[in-house]
Amino acid sequence: MQNPTENRQPLTPEQGSALVVLARQTLARHFGNTIAPADLQHLEAQLADQTLQACCGTFVTLKIDNRLRGCIGSLAATVPIVAGVRENALNAAFHDPRFPPLGKSELDAVRIEVSVLTDPSPLTYTNADDLLSGLRPGVDGVIIKKGFASATFLPQVWEQLPQPEALLSHLCIKAGLPAGAWRKGDLEVQVYQVQYFEEDR
Repeated sequence: MQNPTENRQPLTPEQGSALVVLARQTLARHFGNTIAPADLQHLEAQLADQTLQACCGTFVTLKIDNRLRGCIGSLAATVPIVAGVRENALNAAFHDPRFPPLGKSELDAVRIEVSVLTDPSPLTYTNADDLLSGLRPGVDGVIIKKGFASATFLPQVWEQLPQPEALLSHLCIKAGLPAGAWRKGDLEVQVYQVQYFEEDR
C-alpha cells in the first residue's frame, strides 16, 4: 500500500516493495538465515536506483497478528533511504524499548511496513481549537515537542485514533507529558506525510 506525499517525487510500488524486502532480508541475515545469491543480487540491483539514495526520514514498523511488535525510525533526512531502512529494521526488531528483542522464531510471523517521510514542517496555531482544525486526519504525521519531551505518531496511527483530540492526548502521553498538555497552546508542533509500503502476507 502507498500514500502520496506532497513535496517530492513519490516512490513507485516496485521501489517500495524493494525496501520492504530489504528490511526482511536485513533481519533474516541478522539471524543467520541463508538468502539465495540470485535474490541478493536482484535486490542490490533494485536498491542501486538513485531515487533510493536520496536522504529521507524512514520508519520500519513490525507487527504480529496486527499488533505492534516494534517501530523505530528517524524523522531527519540525514541518511539515504536504503541505509535508513537497514538501520531501522534492526532497531525496530531489537532496540524498541517497549518490547523485548525479536526472537528468531517470530520472524516468519512478522509483517513489515516501511514508511518514507517528507521533511517535517512547523504547524503554527494560536490555541487548542486552532491546532485541532490544522491537523488532517489520515494524512499528517504529527510531532510534538516541549523542552526535552518529544514524540511522534505516523499518519497510520489515525486508523486507531481517528479523533484529533484522542490522537493528541495519546501523543502527549507518549512524550511523557500530561494527556491534556496540547490544550495549553505551548507545544511545538510539526507535521509530515509518508508513503508506506507493507508486505502482503
